[in-house]
Amino acid sequence: MPKTDIDHIKQVYSDADLLFSEAEIEASINTMAAEITASWKDKNPVIFSIMNGGLVIGGKLLTKLDFPLEAGYMHATRYRNTTSGHELEWKVPPMIDFTGRPVLIVDDILDEGHTLVEIINYCQAKGASEVKTAVLVDKLHDRKATPGLKPDFAALEVEDRYIFGYGMDYHGYWRNAPGIYAVKGL
Repeated sequence: MPKTDIDHIKQVYSDADLLFSEAEIEASINTMAAEITASWKDKNPVIFSIMNGGLVIGGKLLTKLDFPLEAGYMHATRYRNTTSGHELEWKVPPMIDFTGRPVLIVDDILDEGHTLVEIINYCQAKGASEVKTAVLVDKLHDRKATPGLKPDFAALEVEDRYIFGYGMDYHGYWRNAPGIYAVKGL
């Protein structure tokens, strides 16, 4: 594996376009949390964050949901160190029994959505009473896994660019960036 060019990683951040500031993101998360609370407060749901991207939004969102819930995480991939998708492979399967209960899947971004669709199908097949999705960012383009695929809850919508920050990465880096940035020229 080639060594990461950390100078390149730093330059990408330095040159990136800020799309949403931390304050704008936090306000949008608050709005999304209020919407989720209004519709899920009486449902006794299980909420799963998808790793690694859902780490930041999952943590931010959980503290703003004003109802009893169980929280966990799952880690699934379709890529297996390649650039094209395969069948869903579980790195960490769900560890909370959700049979007969509603499930809210929390992730960083709905881009094309292939993995998210497979996770939804998995939860439905394993007996969830309903499955909804909440994402920090819904990327606007026409390459969705299923035509018309939309999250049930989205804090923000972004143009079709390579973005990072607030859980989304650039080649494994900058999940910790305090805003949502677009790589210059991409």
